[in-house]
Amino acid sequence: MSFTLPSLPYAYNALEPHFDARTMEIHHTKHHQAYVDNLNKAIADTEHASKSIEELMSQVSTLSPAVRNNGGGHYNHSLFWQILSPNGKKSPEGALATAIENELGGMEKLKADFAAAGMTRFGSGWAWVCVDTNKKLCVCSTPNQDNPLMDVADKKGTPILGMDVWEHAYYLHYQNRRGDYINAFWELINWQEVEARYQKAMN
Repeated sequence: MSFTLPSLPYAYNALEPHFDARTMEIHHTKHHQAYVDNLNKAIADTEHASKSIEELMSQVSTLSPAVRNNGGGHYNHSLFWQILSPNGKKSPEGALATAIENELGGMEKLKADFAAAGMTRFGSGWAWVCVDTNKKLCVCSTPNQDNPLMDVADKKGTPILGMDVWEHAYYLHYQNRRGDYINAFWELINWQEVEARYQKAMN
């Protein structure tokens, strides 16, 4: 089994003016493609070649740094592309909206905590909203290309929303203004996809 670069569900320029077309194209065709290529090399001709990306993440402590870094990069970016949309709903609905209110203190508190997770992640990494092991929502961050599925994660859970805070995700457009990039991210969330991931994680 080899992994492949997923197609984006929208054009590279579809997320403008918030995310520019050049950044999206480089991010997808260069950065994500490199993670896919290097992951395939790392698992080629091993007993791990037939495993799913989720299986690899769950046992990453026993695997090589190349699998951890590139497997994480592939999983994280595959989620990232899907939870973005040029025309999604502006707010969550149903069970997810109720859980955000009851477990995270509401949308404004979620936005503040999520921004803090992204802003305080030193260097490169990700901010997440996850369903944790107790089936409750939580906000957390991970370094580099780690994610909460990994058995090495400080906070374990199933990601339903993730934001890339590596500089390659925003530097061409926002330079060092990570906060502006984080604010723009909220304009592009595909809440239908996030809700579907929430329902799946809760089952």
